[in-house]
Amino acid sequence: MSKVLKYEGHNYFRQRLVLATLSGKVLKIDKIRSNDANPGLRDFEASFLRLLEKVTNGATIEISYTGTSIVYKPGVIVGGKVYHDCGTARAVGYFLEPLIALGPFSKNPMNITLNGITNDNVDISVDTIRTVLLPQLKKFGIEEGLELEIPSRGAPPNGGGKVIFRCPIVRVLKPIQFTDEGRIKRIRGVAYCTRVAPQFSNRMVDSARGVLDYVNDINIAAVHYQGDKSGLSPGFAISLLAKTTTSAFYSAELAGGPGQAPEDIGLLAAKQLLAEIQKGGCVDSISQTLVLLMMVLGPNDVSKVRVGELTPFTIQYLRDLQDFFGSQFKITQETGKDQTVLGAAPDTLLMTCVGVGYVNTNKKAT
Repeated sequence: MSKVLKYEGHNYFRQRLVLATLSGKVLKIDKIRSNDANPGLRDFEASFLRLLEKVTNGATIEISYTGTSIVYKPGVIVGGKVYHDCGTARAVGYFLEPLIALGPFSKNPMNITLNGITNDNVDISVDTIRTVLLPQLKKFGIEEGLELEIPSRGAPPNGGGKVIFRCPIVRVLKPIQFTDEGRIKRIRGVAYCTRVAPQFSNRMVDSARGVLDYVNDINIAAVHYQGDKSGLSPGFAISLLAKTTTSAFYSAELAGGPGQAPEDIGLLAAKQLLAEIQKGGCVDSISQTLVLLMMVLGPNDVSKVRVGELTPFTIQYLRDLQDFFGSQFKITQETGKDQTVLGAAPDTLLMTCVGVGYVNTNKKAT
């Protein structure tokens, strides 16, 4: 039996399950909220485990009587056509983000329908997944048939949204050399509203544009969803994306709630985007973990990427990557020399690693 990796606590729950699934290592997590008034797994965590069972074959999950301990023995990622109701405790992004990491290494291409909340301020929105995370996969050679469809929106608290995720499979990934962040070329985005006045979308767009007017090419779509496409609760949100001359992406997003003005949401999201751009690098905060994982799973070749400041989440992710795959990154700090549109260029980090040569044995070599 392979070595059991042991962790404590509920933090980093999804990422450790994903890394265990990819590496084939047995995972044990103890003391899950053991000191909490309501100890053990939450419903959404149990729901994620059920989703993991649906996309794999042969996995075994043992949960202790109190729900504070779990042993996970991974199976084979089989993918295929799956339907999952995500509930309303966490948004669809909570469930979709891990699937993006597993999808390329599945036995069959994934075709997964998820129901629930599409945009909130807790989990990554489906818009940012579609416009930022999926294009990151393309840099590693995962392209044909990779898409995320959003037939209907679902705002909190009742959700009612629906997304369909399709992911092709690959045998091996390509290494990447992505060290030139380029200059901001265009800004794209979508501002949507459901079950509120259609003007909400336009008001978010106008206030965001007012902050971002130093870029000539700005196109933020204002969409008002009606009928079946509008979910079960009123809501509005904006997702912004800045793209550079070298296809680096920076993103920001914000959802509005009762009593909030759409102008404030548009303004804050635009300021968040500028803050993200100011950090520099070729990969924004939200994409760091996915890109670093794909570098580790790449061929026995050197991959390099320039990033801005590492998030605390990413720092822990690097430790977990080492636990599961034995991989190490060489991190070189580089002082910004160039002038950006926002003033002096920031210090960035050059992340270098040699891939472990991960092969999707489910996919026949052609």
